[in-house]
Amino acid sequence: MMMTQRFTALLFGWVTVFALMLVSSFILALIIRFAELQATTLHWVTFGLGILYLFLGGLFAGVKGKEKGWILGGLTGLGYSLFILLYQFLAHNHIFHGQQWIYHGLFILVAAFGGIFGVNLMKSDK
Repeated sequence: MMMTQRFTALLFGWVTVFALMLVSSFILALIIRFAELQATTLHWVTFGLGILYLFLGGLFAGVKGKEKGWILGGLTGLGYSLFILLYQFLAHNHIFHGQQWIYHGLFILVAAFGGIFGVNLMKSDK
């Protein structure tokens, strides 16, 4: 697989994750504005959506890349986590705390599984 094809697959996965996050952030903001929602509920909803979106991002990266899905998916999750770490550090002067390291490790793992499924999904279509 050519390097440009890998980068295109990664970019496709990252755009998928961030587009889904942007849309769901807008929807959750509307829900928070017009409905009563507890902080613990919001925490688990956003965590679940993050897991789903990173799986889909890894899946789409694997579909686009057509091989080495675990690497493409893992890099999709790693890129997302690095972006969040940089944002949190540069904008808020905080680094990840213990629980966040676990969450982002899980995000990377889920995205890698998404990449594996994406590659195998494409192979089953042939």
